[in-house]
Amino acid sequence: MSDSDGVRDADAAHAFPATCETAPGGDGGSAIIVFDGVCALCNGWVDFLLARDRQQRYRFAAMQSPAGRRLLAAHGLDPDDPASFLLLDGQGAQTDTDAIARVLSGLGGGWRVAALGRLLPRAIRDRLYRIVARNRYRLFGRRDACRMPDPSQRHRFIVD
Repeated sequence: MSDSDGVRDADAAHAFPATCETAPGGDGGSAIIVFDGVCALCNGWVDFLLARDRQQRYRFAAMQSPAGRRLLAAHGLDPDDPASFLLLDGQGAQTDTDAIARVLSGLGGGWRVAALGRLLPRAIRDRLYRIVARNRYRLFGRRDACRMPDPSQRHRFIVD
């Protein structure tokens, strides 16, 4: 990564085909999480957040959707070789363990202690993250298709 906030410079001029469909987007939430829509671990993360984000701070875009692919490319992440997820919020863009800590802290309450994870040097945190990310399908499984959100949660998912 080339800059201090953990996001690489982008060449967003690349065209990418859509490989996943999700439900229509809405207008709730102020932060966007781009996640791997076919990864069982990543979908578990989304389920975890949907259950705990009572203030609906977070919206979600599968990286296989057109919106997710564009967001990844615009922030220097390769949509065809995703090794991280992306958080976009009022403070900018974050990836990897910085994004995880910010998301968990954003839930408020006891989840704010997740910020203490930043006491561990970023190089070590992100190296561990990348090991899990590279092996996520083998360790946790892969879905045949992207998740379709429950109708009561469709407004939390972004597509175009």
